[in-house]
Amino acid sequence: MDWKGLEGLLSGVNKYSTGFGRIWLALVFVFRVMVFVVAAERVWSDDQKDFDCNTLMPGCANACYNYTFPISHIRLWALQLIFVTCPSFMVVMHVWYREDRERKYRAKHGDGVRLYNNPGQKHGGLWWTYFLSLFFKTGIEVLFLYLLHYIYANFDMPRKVTCDMWPCQHNVDCYISRPTEKRIFTYFMVGASAVCIVLNICEILYLIAMRALRHSHRGNMATRKKTCGEPYCTDCSLPLSTYTSAKEIKPE
Repeated sequence: MDWKGLEGLLSGVNKYSTGFGRIWLALVFVFRVMVFVVAAERVWSDDQKDFDCNTLMPGCANACYNYTFPISHIRLWALQLIFVTCPSFMVVMHVWYREDRERKYRAKHGDGVRLYNNPGQKHGGLWWTYFLSLFFKTGIEVLFLYLLHYIYANFDMPRKVTCDMWPCQHNVDCYISRPTEKRIFTYFMVGASAVCIVLNICEILYLIAMRALRHSHRGNMATRKKTCGEPYCTDCSLPLSTYTSAKEIKPE
């Protein structure tokens, strides 16, 4: 996997994210991608080679290994990182679509007119794209945590496992290499994923609160204009004469 290419694509998301989104992106790269590439892959590099069983039956050790590790932690985390970053590409592609429309619009009507004040500003459809991307990321994080918990009960990594899978002729004890290291890295990656879920939820609540405040502000401004009845007064629900001494009235 080309992590540098992934980093280059996701760096564009940083320009269109809120403060929570920037923290999420930094957390993903520093505490998940870097730990995954630098340390975690090496810890699991010898998991099958050093999976020792107290039997010489051909195929028994391999069958017990497949039973103990139906899917490798490394591959599961790699899939998780890929899927959890894909929704962010939705935002980047939507901005690219807006910029393309802006170029075509200005080429047709001249440079003096604009279709968007800022193609990267989270209004209209782009707000909904960003909002839905947070839901997708949160859902993917929860799904992979559930899968890891379901496959490996309580995210545990025992020192010894016992299996009686065919072609083993009796119960066989097998020993996992470096179980403490693997347990620590598992807990670390699970904790980082949980923090990312909390950040996504905080960002969702932040976007909802800011949108509600913006709509409330617009509603208050519309009510004030209607109550005042004056075309150039935008501040009050009182007669315009109350403010004539405080601010200049624009001439008709």
